Amino acid sequence: MKRWHILFVFALLLMAACGDNIEMSEYSIIPEPVYLVQKGRTFTLSSSTKLCFENLGQNNPTAKYITTSLRQMHVRPAFIGSPHKDCITFAINDTVNPSLGDEGYLLQVHPDGIFVSANTEAGLFYAFQTFVQMLPDNIQQHSYSRIIMPECTILDHPRFAWRGSHLDVCRHFFSVKQIERHLDLMASYKLNRFHWHLTDDQGWRIEIDKYPQLNDIGSWHVDRTQQPWGYEEPARPGEEPTYGGFYTKEDIAEIVEYAAQRHIEIIPEIDLPGHASAILASYPELACDDHPYTVAIGPYWPPKAILCAGSDQVMQFVADILDEITQLFPSEYIHIGGDATYKANWESCPKCQMRMRKMGLANENQLQGWFLSQVSDILARKGKRMIGWDDILECRQPDSDAIVMAWRGDTTAFAAALHGNAVISANPGYCNLECYQADSSHQPTAFPQYLTLFHTYQYDPIPPTLTENAHPYIWGGECMLWTDYITTYDRAEYQLLPRLCAIAECLWTPSERKSWQHFQTKIEHHKTRLRTAGYNVCPGSFKPIVTKTTEPDGFLVTITTEVKGSYVYYTTDGSDPTPESPLYTTPLHLPTGTLLRTLTLFGGNAQEGIYDFKL
Repeated sequence: MKRWHILFVFALLLMAACGDNIEMSEYSIIPEPVYLVQKGRTFTLSSSTKLCFENLGQNNPTAKYITTSLRQMHVRPAFIGSPHKDCITFAINDTVNPSLGDEGYLLQVHPDGIFVSANTEAGLFYAFQTFVQMLPDNIQQHSYSRIIMPECTILDHPRFAWRGSHLDVCRHFFSVKQIERHLDLMASYKLNRFHWHLTDDQGWRIEIDKYPQLNDIGSWHVDRTQQPWGYEEPARPGEEPTYGGFYTKEDIAEIVEYAAQRHIEIIPEIDLPGHASAILASYPELACDDHPYTVAIGPYWPPKAILCAGSDQVMQFVADILDEITQLFPSEYIHIGGDATYKANWESCPKCQMRMRKMGLANENQLQGWFLSQVSDILARKGKRMIGWDDILECRQPDSDAIVMAWRGDTTAFAAALHGNAVISANPGYCNLECYQADSSHQPTAFPQYLTLFHTYQYDPIPPTLTENAHPYIWGGECMLWTDYITTYDRAEYQLLPRLCAIAECLWTPSERKSWQHFQTKIEHHKTRLRTAGYNVCPGSFKPIVTKTTEPDGFLVTITTEVKGSYVYYTTDGSDPTPESPLYTTPLHLPTGTLLRTLTLFGGNAQEGIYDFKL
């Protein structure tokens, strides 16, 4: 080979090894920071960039997380002992900065380096999540020789302390690695509470040494995953229950540690006293009656599976399982459900009626209140606090120490906050991500309600009518993912994304800093980032958002779209719109009775179908 050929090939190999240069133009950060200002100069991140930790050793868990993550993104800065030019510095403040609180941070990109400071490790961790979003979307898949970053200053801290994600693993079981993948997703968007729904009628998902049949029997049912939810055939005689699973105590320990490294607190939910089919299938003596209970395959009605509130054996069972569970989870909080307690069995149960007479209880609602107070006392003796769904408000006003998770809307959140209970908002009108997020005819089967990304973004955990003095009782909120219609984790991601990103911004960002128009632009970058990282992301709803203002001779019609970059073509003469039809660009003056027909294009392709709007 001639010498110049050799040199040419060597140059190509060198270029390939060095990677590409890329210049970032504008930062797209979710959740939106409290304060962000970009400036004119730039910093270049390259192989010569160093890494420094101040007041934080290299072997600290947060420091190790940062360095490991950087290596996974092909960024391998060498350690130095003190800040230096061309260095990324993560520092715990010597003196507390009151403007940052426990989870806030200051991130500054200067021409000579990047400086990050926080009062706590959690603050540094969240700063790092912001820093990652400031890098190219494909940073984990592609090595860049130089990344040119605009100079900026970010000062940030969360609006709410409780920023949660609920995941149901009872109806369909997910593996340890899938749970850890979910925790990674939460961490990326600064969510810090994992509400893990571990027991229900469809399965018991946590190992209990003292009651092994909870796992031998209660964790399994016959496989009906090929049949639609709500239409499952009952188990046939002799059919083996093979569908389900449970987490061993070793699994739990691994997941708890994995979450802690990401500054996520795990809140286990153990449903009591209702949703007890899996319990009663395993230990029928804990029921009020002789009815043969089985682990539920799908939904059922009425939900008669309830623990006998008059049985001392039941109370011992509850104390025993909570003893094991509280040892597995460091969190101060244990969620005990408390919802869907169908009390017909209690009404006809001699033991329950005797308990009511003995305790001077007027009705079965008060009996449930007594039961939950016993559970609360058991937890209190173990240094834990009880969380319950807002159904607990119906059985008696809970002690002020109980935390109410308001899943039925603002009214229950309002009532609990005014009583002085801490409230976690889980308003299904914004937070139930099992719902369809686009036209059901173009989506996989989901819960039969409609919740678009646009509507999710309107979420605010504080009810608009709540008096200001009660605002401190609203701790925050969380998105909920029930898995009735979701049989795989890949499908779970599709339901979560991108709406989880909207919930994250609603829980972190001050309401005055939120902007749907800005979020629209950002989320398209994040869809690309998430897909590049292998997540299954819904493209969104392509049904136009049509608003109209009354005019003397008709309406002024405005058309917007959820997905940035969509184009809407329309007709008003009843014909089918096509890409040859008029393109919507400005508001339309249309007479009353007009049939407005629309077709949305995105990426050069027609999306979903034709939508009609009668004015």
